[in-house]
Amino acid sequence: MQVESLDSNALRALLEWQVELGATEAIGETPVNRYEVPREAPKPKPAQVAEPVPHVTAEDPVAAARAAAVAAGDLEALNEAIAAYEFCELKRGARTTVFSDGNPAARLMLIGEAPGRDEDIQGKPFVGRAGQLLDRMLDAIGLSRTSPDAEAAVYITNILPWRPPQNRDPTPEEIGMMMPFVARHVELVDPDVLVLMGNISCLAMLGRKGITRLRGNWTEALGKPVLPMFHPAYLLRNPHAKREAWHDLLMLQARLRRSA
Repeated sequence: MQVESLDSNALRALLEWQVELGATEAIGETPVNRYEVPREAPKPKPAQVAEPVPHVTAEDPVAAARAAAVAAGDLEALNEAIAAYEFCELKRGARTTVFSDGNPAARLMLIGEAPGRDEDIQGKPFVGRAGQLLDRMLDAIGLSRTSPDAEAAVYITNILPWRPPQNRDPTPEEIGMMMPFVARHVELVDPDVLVLMGNISCLAMLGRKGITRLRGNWTEALGKPVLPMFHPAYLLRNPHAKREAWHDLLMLQARLRRSA
């Protein structure tokens, strides 16, 4: 077909037809050898690299307690370390952190279980009815938590510094995370004798329960002589056990006198 013989309308129609076929480039004045034009290699798509999943490691509560306890150089620092410890859920439901009471220079250190309602309110261990009975028991053998004399004084703390809800028994996990603080507490006070009052204290310190079998028998924990005894709250519920408790008090008095 002779292009010269086509009028402008025909040429326009022919051009539009070529555009429809996909011919979108104009013809240049210089011919192009398409075999010599380097073809642009398709760019490889970037590999889909999965984002690394962040490795979140929850701090070990026991290891955290151990580090905080070791760093405490005195009783005041230990009290602050316990108050700042955030891994024990009991802390969130407690009013106060119950650290200790009595004379830190005492030869006798008494370890109870956990604060009750009155202890949680006042911030001191053994201040309720059980605490009042304990004071009378100690007074019967010439000891007092208020005595400035180390020979006649008593220093008191608990395995747990926070009250469990409804005074329930603490769980093994709760006991385990607080034990580094208890061990450091004993180390800093360095008493001559330890008294463990009740099942929870014996479980934590000796790994055994059964206070009716353990009481009245000297043993050892943390390098100290230990005497398990009935908890005063148990004696309030079971007055018939006061005879055994008096026997244990006399054993304690004799041991303190011998080691004086």
